[in-house]
Amino acid sequence: MTLQDAPNRYVEAAGVRFGYRKIGTEDGIPLVLLQHFTGTIDSWDPQLVNALARDRPVILFNNRGVGTSSGTTPDSVAAMADDADLFLSALGIDQADLLGFSLGGFVAQVLAARSPSRVRKLILVGTAPQGGEEHLLEVVADAAQRRGSEDIRLPLFFTPSAASQAAGRAFLARQAVRAERDPDRGEAVSNPQAKALIDWCAMADDDDALLKSIAQPTLVMSGAADTMLPAANAYRMFRAMPDAQLILYPDAGHGALFQYAALFSAHCALFLNGVPKAD
Repeated sequence: MTLQDAPNRYVEAAGVRFGYRKIGTEDGIPLVLLQHFTGTIDSWDPQLVNALARDRPVILFNNRGVGTSSGTTPDSVAAMADDADLFLSALGIDQADLLGFSLGGFVAQVLAARSPSRVRKLILVGTAPQGGEEHLLEVVADAAQRRGSEDIRLPLFFTPSAASQAAGRAFLARQAVRAERDPDRGEAVSNPQAKALIDWCAMADDDDALLKSIAQPTLVMSGAADTMLPAANAYRMFRAMPDAQLILYPDAGHGALFQYAALFSAHCALFLNGVPKAD
């Protein structure tokens, strides 16, 4: 089964009907994907997700109020983490690896700090720590002005170079394959999520206390030319976290994981599977 043909599933928790999909193996520690600003399950790259699912269960879900999930989208990262916790508990997941992209990376940090026994390993991509640098509204406004008739994700997620734009168009073609798609709830999602993102980055944590409290092995990844959540955030997280590795992708923006889908999934698999330590 692939992401393109996986059926929608649902689970109830505390009055919320969470929509999710699951692919990959039946056994093993699941990798749970936490999505970017305004994104749904269908915003993920099938090539990337299918590669991640070759040797592990992969679970993708819409948090409260997003896509196929019921309820009202919260306007704080803490509340989003609460809802993600509810979802994991409803599925009976005692231990998981997390991949948090952009806003999803904020939620992943809170979950990892809050539940060290539940979160085994952490992948943070295109994201920021509390008090990190963000340019959400400026970048979105600029991308909207420059996109012409093209999909806004081309200027938003990819650099202006010919190679990056070509990778962006290939991503859009892959991402559009599925016929049955999650609904876009517009400002009911974008407004509270924008507030949550901006508030998180405005919340000073000069001593990086949250990052220092995350003891799990962590892989921090970013596009070197990310304009929305600049790569300086990735370096800050790498420096502050007790057990972190850092990868920067060249000529890549916020959508580095889509531009380098095959390489990104290989890096993730190596990290999640582990490698023998040298004698």
